[in-house]
Amino acid sequence: MEMSKRITGINGGASDGWDVYYRAKEMIAGGIDVAMLTIGEHDIGTDACILDAMRDAARAGHVGYAFGNGNLNLRETVAHRLSERTGVPTTPDNVLVVPGGQAGLFAAHHGACDEGDSALYIDPYYATYPGTVRSVGAMPVAVPARAERLFQPDPKDLAEAVRAAKKPRSLLINTPNNPTGAIYTRETLDGIADIVREHDLWLISDEVYDTQIWQGQHISPRALPDMADRTLVIGSMSKSHAMTGSRIGWIVGSEEAIGYLADLATATTYGVASFIQEAAVFALGLGPDFEERVAAPFRRRRQNVLAQIAEQNAVRALPADGAMYVMLDIRATGLSGEEFALRLLETCNVAVMPGESFGSAAAGHVRVALTVEDKRLGEAIDALITLATDLVAEANPTPAPLPL
Repeated sequence: MEMSKRITGINGGASDGWDVYYRAKEMIAGGIDVAMLTIGEHDIGTDACILDAMRDAARAGHVGYAFGNGNLNLRETVAHRLSERTGVPTTPDNVLVVPGGQAGLFAAHHGACDEGDSALYIDPYYATYPGTVRSVGAMPVAVPARAERLFQPDPKDLAEAVRAAKKPRSLLINTPNNPTGAIYTRETLDGIADIVREHDLWLISDEVYDTQIWQGQHISPRALPDMADRTLVIGSMSKSHAMTGSRIGWIVGSEEAIGYLADLATATTYGVASFIQEAAVFALGLGPDFEERVAAPFRRRRQNVLAQIAEQNAVRALPADGAMYVMLDIRATGLSGEEFALRLLETCNVAVMPGESFGSAAAGHVRVALTVEDKRLGEAIDALITLATDLVAEANPTPAPLPL
């Protein structure tokens, strides 16, 4: 028996982008010590007080079915948080609780797109984006954001892509951005909003890194004029509270949109475990100081890595204004991002993600996750710089002196 074309085509007949990660995991399973700078997984783990709250909620009886929009107390907490952070009035009826940001992306695209519609997204992108679009029967359309613009999307490029797309229906953006660390400026977001309004698109805004802001300001496009009812915001506890494995997040949108998306949730996930929702309420109640403590290691490590990179010329760092990554330009080595990442893994036991895993616009780059303790991260970056320096020297040998 054959599986459906929709599910067998999720990766578009290509790699899912995680080949270097899988190879690193194989090496670790074989007993090799690898510095894993690949995925956005906190090295601190979920705080014990949140785990205690989860346990206490389960023992108190929060273990039954939790289908529908989500527990009212969590939706109230998220609505209050979004109202305060964005200035947009938000009620519990604007919130759908979902099992993590990825489930939110899947549901939002199901809500926005019909079979055969085009769903646009910015390249570089998080590796799951095109597969998510294909999984709902839509056609993925990547719109490159260029390195020379520090990966800020150009509204002119977006407008051209929308005009060229077949039945364009949605645009997915991610700011602060994974993998580049770019935070979209107000000018960029205004340009995006103009295009969304002009072409009657849904804007799906992935904002799971909104507590990891190192420079600049995060602006939710939902707060821009005439954007609240055409924007679906994806939020999550994964990055802000180191709750990656708990799978708890939300979609925020108009009451009508959330109502329909709740029907989808009932037909798919049937909700999120109530004891996890209660733990999320507790975690959000810990306030911004707690969230800053979770973010602090990445702020510090970003500064350390940028300082290391500034001391040499073989590798160039992008600004990394937000999120838990630094994107490095390794084009001077003459290798692709994938070739460099594999060479680094096999020769130095350091695993980073190739830029090509996140789209063609990131070719010739690698993404470093700041997710190991400071000393080991510094050693890994030293190894990366040494390899890059050697490769640059090989690619540009010093010419022999002229004979006397």
